[in-house]
Amino acid sequence: MTAAGQERHVAFDWGGVFTVGTFDGRSTQNLAERAGVPVDRVRESYFRHVRQLEVGAWSLPQFYDVLAQETGVTLPYEAFEPLYLGSIHDNGPMYATLQGLPRAVRVGLLSNNYPVVSDHLRRDARFARFDALVFSNELGHKKPAPEAFAALEVAMGVPAGQVAFVDDVQENIDAARASGFHGLLYSHEHHDRFRAELAGWLGVPVP
Repeated sequence: MTAAGQERHVAFDWGGVFTVGTFDGRSTQNLAERAGVPVDRVRESYFRHVRQLEVGAWSLPQFYDVLAQETGVTLPYEAFEPLYLGSIHDNGPMYATLQGLPRAVRVGLLSNNYPVVSDHLRRDARFARFDALVFSNELGHKKPAPEAFAALEVAMGVPAGQVAFVDDVQENIDAARASGFHGLLYSHEHHDRFRAELAGWLGVPVP
């Protein structure tokens, strides 16, 4: 697959890579609009506590109870969850790239993610293409912590040096490189350029 004959593989972030824009920004905007409260109030509470979700310390209902108490949101949780999941805006070109990767290429995911959302993604038929899924809320560590990248290397089943890690945040790319991965910074506005970079790394065509 490469000039040296060493197989190469790829792992991705989710938010900002398989989504357009930030899931957190869209979900807080949607909640504020539905509940009729200022978005700044929702975001202040949301971002102050969201780490509890990312490391699996709180369930999504626990998180929402705190957020609702602090912001005055009165929607029941049963209305919040579908609104939250409905805030995902898929990046279609990246999903097309994922499905076009040759089967010999192992594909992983390392995402700072949340309970319920990670379960929702696992149920997505498109995620069957992934060979390894690592979610921070299940691991107890979030990027850019080295423990997160160590877990990804184990899940991928190949040395980090044979894996490109794709993320839209430079800090996470830097951490991936420090852990031995090849880093590829992603922007959905330059998907074709990214596809060419990934093909060059893998040494195979990327549709």
